[in-house]
Amino acid sequence: MSDVTDATTGKRAPTPDDALRTAESKQGGPVLAADGTPLKRSLARALRMQKLRALALIAPLLIFVLLTFIMPIADMLFRSVENSIVSTTLPYTTETLADWDPDGGDAPGEEVFEALYYDMFIAAEAKEHTTLGTRLNYENTGISSLFRGSGRKVDDVGEDQIELLEDQGDHWEDPAFWHAMMSGTGGADDGILAQQRQRLSNLTSDSFNGEIGFSPGAEIAGILPRTVRAYTAFALFTAIAEGDVVAEEEPWEAVKVALVEDLRTADLSGYSGPGAAELQEAQGALSGAEPIAYRAAFEDIDEDWADTDVWRTIKIYSPNYTSGYFLNAIDMQKGPDGAEARPENQQIYIMLFKRTLFMSLMITGSCILLGYPVAWILANLPARSANMLMILVLLPFWTSLLVRTSAWKVMLQQQGVINDTLVWLGLVADEARLVMINNQFGTIVAMTHILLPFMILPMYSVMQTINPSYLRAAKSLGATNWTAFWRVYFPQSVPGIGAGSILVFILAIGYYITPEIVGGTTGTFISNRIAYHISSSLNWGLAAALGTILLAVVLILYWAYDKIVGIDNVKLG
Repeated sequence: MSDVTDATTGKRAPTPDDALRTAESKQGGPVLAADGTPLKRSLARALRMQKLRALALIAPLLIFVLLTFIMPIADMLFRSVENSIVSTTLPYTTETLADWDPDGGDAPGEEVFEALYYDMFIAAEAKEHTTLGTRLNYENTGISSLFRGSGRKVDDVGEDQIELLEDQGDHWEDPAFWHAMMSGTGGADDGILAQQRQRLSNLTSDSFNGEIGFSPGAEIAGILPRTVRAYTAFALFTAIAEGDVVAEEEPWEAVKVALVEDLRTADLSGYSGPGAAELQEAQGALSGAEPIAYRAAFEDIDEDWADTDVWRTIKIYSPNYTSGYFLNAIDMQKGPDGAEARPENQQIYIMLFKRTLFMSLMITGSCILLGYPVAWILANLPARSANMLMILVLLPFWTSLLVRTSAWKVMLQQQGVINDTLVWLGLVADEARLVMINNQFGTIVAMTHILLPFMILPMYSVMQTINPSYLRAAKSLGATNWTAFWRVYFPQSVPGIGAGSILVFILAIGYYITPEIVGGTTGTFISNRIAYHISSSLNWGLAAALGTILLAVVLILYWAYDKIVGIDNVKLG
């Protein structure tokens, strides 16, 4: 145990350890427990067991909080910066695109388009090209349809060269011939197999670690690297994703295109393995053929592939992590030279954040004004009457939130109950009915009604503890009713106001159902955009960034409240 200092004398106070050391010195050895072990060790073990039992008691709650609160927040923080879909779907393209200058004014060269062909072919087979298009469409409208259309037509690239290859014999359409040639003789190239396993696993989020009945040959891989890499991806996809036998399935068009490209530069003079004669024959036949023009082929599929803005978007968002979601959340975007402001007609999020904070404060203030008198009456009535009225306060909790919100929509509309009453009383002309719905006013009224009980309950619980004799004492000393209330009663009720304000404000800032129904275009909150991106646009990264900023704003306001008012002054009774 640590030393303790007496506050009055300033001297060190004795501790249990001092008594134990004194006993040990008198006894000439360690003090023993009843079981013969040193007392100090026995006490430490007992204390440790006590802590473990306490931990076991709270473990279910800790696990529950971890699974339902901490992990979702951690996942939200990760999604707000995670951007691996581009690099995992187009790994070769992003690698070759690194040297391209987006300010040059021209689309990338043949090398990038060749890499795009192989990446796009595998992505189309895995049905992941549309997901990538959707992701990039958040940054550049129109890319989604570009990827969707290109995925359908990518197998047409190089069809003339493939036809010329297949004209050299039926063996080029024989699955068994391809399997034997790609397997080769001698040792296997496990590096290519492992590389393609990892790539397909990243692409589809599935495991490609099963047996496929094929191993790429090391010798043939050194001669035909593109072909072996493409055939290995085909074999993995065929055996694991489709559950077919590799030796019984004809290879993809991409494998044959890769062979055509390899045969243009391959040295077959020293190769004598499976398919050696056929390869030499095909190399001779293809020597006079036109090389595959990948860029022209993609531009024939869609002319947007010549647009530098498309390639600039791909390059900007090719890293695994990005600040783009957070920039979008504050009406900015990533550009070639860094962060830049979005076009003025696309800047909405800063306005929504300001509106959310303003309206949440208005709702909190209106709840205080309406809830304080109710809480005061409940706290000063006899217990029986207070309990009866408390049922009325709690009654809204027994009614569906949608029903209460829809009721306000009926009451506040121009042909609703409130407007009809005002017209009947002559306070409003029939042709000048008030617009109280689908705007900020409607949202504030409906949410004040919904959140009012959350303000009344904390204030009532605190006011109940205020002794009425304080007010009588103040009045007996000459204070007026107002002075006694303001100088004596109100300061003691402030902790309840603080607790209710925090509760109402945090609930209000995250509400989205009520603003969606009664808010229209001017009364919605930032939470409505978060819900939209999660459920409709499926832009979870932007939704996570908006949620993270909203969380940070709430924590900052909570910190400011603690510094100004003091969280220790907040009480629930």
